[in-house]
Amino acid sequence: MPRLSYVLLTSPIGDLRLVASPNGLRRIDLPPAGAPENSWVEESTPILAESVRQLTEYFAGDRRNFDLPLEPEGTDFQLSVWKVLRAIPFGRTISYGEQARRLGDANKARAVGSANGRNPLPIVVPCHRVVGADGSLTGFSGGVDAKRWLLEHEGSLVGA
Repeated sequence: MPRLSYVLLTSPIGDLRLVASPNGLRRIDLPPAGAPENSWVEESTPILAESVRQLTEYFAGDRRNFDLPLEPEGTDFQLSVWKVLRAIPFGRTISYGEQARRLGDANKARAVGSANGRNPLPIVVPCHRVVGADGSLTGFSGGVDAKRWLLEHEGSLVGA
C-alpha cells in the first residue's frame, strides 16, 4: 500500500481532511471526519499543496473546475458513477434518475445514490450536484446544510 499523507483545510463548510498518495488525491473527509488512520502522515506533498490551492480558489469563487490527479478507490460501478459526477457542470444539478440514465439504466437510481454516498472525493467529484427528482436536497456525507451551501455558492439554489 502506498504511503498516504494528509493535510487539514479550513473551509466555509468546516475543516476538511485531504488525503493523497504519491500519485493522486485519494479522499476528502468532510466534518465530522473522525481520527486519521494510524498509517497516514500529516505532511504537505505537491499533490496536497495543489489540492489546497484549488479548493481555496473554489471556496473564494475563483475556480469552477478542478484539475487534480485523482486516485479514488471503489468498485467498477462506483468509479463509473463518479465519472458521471465529474461531467456535471458547475452551477447545474441533475437527479439521481438522470445520473442513472447517463449510466445506461434509469432503474439504477438507488444504486447510483448509494455509490454517490461512498464518493471519497466530495466537492472535487461533485456529488453535491445530484438532487432528488423533485429538486430536494437529499443525501450528502457533509450534511444537507453543507450541500445547500455548496449549491448556493455555485448559483444552483438561487433564492432557496
